[in-house]
Amino acid sequence: MKYFKLLYVQVLIGILAGVLVGRLFPGFAPVAKTISDIFINAIRMVIAPVIFFTVVAGIAGAGNLRQVGRIGGKSLLYFEAVTTLALIIGLVVANVIRPGDGIPANHLPPADLSNYTKGAAGMKWGDFVAHIVPANIVEAFAQGEIIQILFFGILFSIGLKHLGPAGRSLLDTFETINKVLFNVLRIVMRFSPVGAFGGMAYTVGVFGFASLTVLGKLMGCFYLTSLLFIFVVLNLIARWAGFSLWKLLGYIKDEILIVFGASSSEAVLPNIMKKLEDAGCEKSVVGLVVPTGYSFNLDGTTIYLSMAVIFLAQVFHVPLSLLQQLEIVGILIITSKGAAGVTGSGFLVLTSTLTAMRVVPIEGLALLIGVDRFMSEARAITNMIGNTVATVVIARSERAVDLSRYRSVVEGEPAVSSSQ
Repeated sequence: MKYFKLLYVQVLIGILAGVLVGRLFPGFAPVAKTISDIFINAIRMVIAPVIFFTVVAGIAGAGNLRQVGRIGGKSLLYFEAVTTLALIIGLVVANVIRPGDGIPANHLPPADLSNYTKGAAGMKWGDFVAHIVPANIVEAFAQGEIIQILFFGILFSIGLKHLGPAGRSLLDTFETINKVLFNVLRIVMRFSPVGAFGGMAYTVGVFGFASLTVLGKLMGCFYLTSLLFIFVVLNLIARWAGFSLWKLLGYIKDEILIVFGASSSEAVLPNIMKKLEDAGCEKSVVGLVVPTGYSFNLDGTTIYLSMAVIFLAQVFHVPLSLLQQLEIVGILIITSKGAAGVTGSGFLVLTSTLTAMRVVPIEGLALLIGVDRFMSEARAITNMIGNTVATVVIARSERAVDLSRYRSVVEGEPAVSSSQ
């Protein structure tokens, strides 16, 4: 009976109940969507202030400015290397398994692609770079623009740090506010089983399982590739950095199930930041790496994008040379960053990539709409795990993690040393 008090058990029950209700009562889907939206909105309510106050408390309170620049540069290099590797893995697996073979392109389901094509037409790399700097910080907070809030938070931290002792009282206030926000988050997370129930009931109720019979090979291929990336690539990275991926996954198992139910990695962003701090990672590292990763380190999304392009080429019998596939990698390296933080960004990026290539028919996106929701769980989970691993890797490389605390909290082992 005691197991039912554990959050991850409650979330798992919520997911299973959602699948059952969605299957048996598809008319419940609108109500289920409302339940899911309320939960995700409650999480998003605290994301912007949590990121801002965590960044300010971390940088102004502990780290020096040279360390901040080093952490930022190291993080971006890591993100680019790992996401490029994820793109290549997606291409290789799609070429080997060939999930698009045998699917008739002349029986595309009807779908409205106008919203995606319009959004893709306006996507430019220069616009994304300009978008990092907020024209109105109040608007950035209101719209939950993570990268803009992070940029402003870094500048604010530098300004506060230059005040010296005079800024201590304000910093203490910010740290107190941050504690209050995490108390709010703790209250919201109690309802995560209900949010997971709503998310799964809506997905199954609206999209059903019919599309899986046709596109099951693509979905299976994508899930297999995501698992391969997590348990091979990220596992090797974790071993190289000197920590256990398995024990880290056990530490964040609640968040993994919540993301699976809600189909959104944003649903656990503040909680992941809090857990990493509790595990001994310094605030300055957590505050920089996690929010930046949610814009630049979307491993699951990049795997999906590369596989989707190859899948559609196979459906339409479009042969792609090695040079063209390398071109796909190059385009996706840019476009996968261009829609960071945008709702429905996966389809926007895919549309812009197909538009830039002018080789694979853009109409093929209609094939993916029905099954996309079923793949969003794997995308979100892979993104979240990738960013959690990245934070620990960067923290250990910067000697910004209390190993005694990490071993005790995450690995359940007695500490040998106090820090690294």
